[in-house]
Amino acid sequence: MLRILIVEDEDIIRKGLVYTTDWLSMDCVVVAEAANGQEGYEKILEYRPDVVIADIYMPYLDGIEMIEKASETVHFKSILLTSYAEFDYARRAIAARGSEYLLKPVDEQKLADILKGLAGELACERQKDQALVQVEQAELEGGNLNLEYYKNLDRTENHYVSMAVERIRTDYGSKISIESICEELGVSASYLSRKFKEVPGQTFLDFLNKYRVQQAVALLNTGSYRINEISDATGFTDYKHFCTVFKKYTSKSPTKFIKEI
Repeated sequence: MLRILIVEDEDIIRKGLVYTTDWLSMDCVVVAEAANGQEGYEKILEYRPDVVIADIYMPYLDGIEMIEKASETVHFKSILLTSYAEFDYARRAIAARGSEYLLKPVDEQKLADILKGLAGELACERQKDQALVQVEQAELEGGNLNLEYYKNLDRTENHYVSMAVERIRTDYGSKISIESICEELGVSASYLSRKFKEVPGQTFLDFLNKYRVQQAVALLNTGSYRINEISDATGFTDYKHFCTVFKKYTSKSPTKFIKEI
């Protein structure tokens, strides 16, 4: 699962990317967002994302400057967003720095295709890194290499998180908890909590709430449901709690969100 950071100074574009994009279908999770280049730089250092999606022109640091500065400390892939007016400059600048680029408004299928390619690149890089570590360890210990062991170890560590994410994807509208999922998987809640923080980079509850809000945004955009119906449909048993969680992640109440559609 790719860990994504979105850096965009236009609030409506940033929130739209976070909450209207079907990240799970791309095997991605948004771990953080930032409203300018300096904040983006700080969050890259804090969250160490796999992929940074950033606007080019932003306050304090532009997208290219932010990526160059952060790349000195953290290894990540980048996708820069640009408008048609900036396209020629952006294409030359981005090509020189090895970043991908997308035109605004973002086409979700093109985004998915780029992320799929970046996921493959990252997987190859990590496999090479693992192999190098094994070679160095084998040289130290005089032992034999066992690549399959390391591949299987990585898959095993992520297996329970993958199953929990799939459960959220299919049953977000019902009453689910980390305890109920752990009981089904046969692992402790503390173990899964720890693994969740390692893989998607956030707590189980934070991931669940973000996904529920994302589905709520999709239902609100249809204009076919009342807010209390959406609250029930997305797994919130309490209307006030739904409004509180919705505002926490989108910076708007559901009522205000509807008015701005």
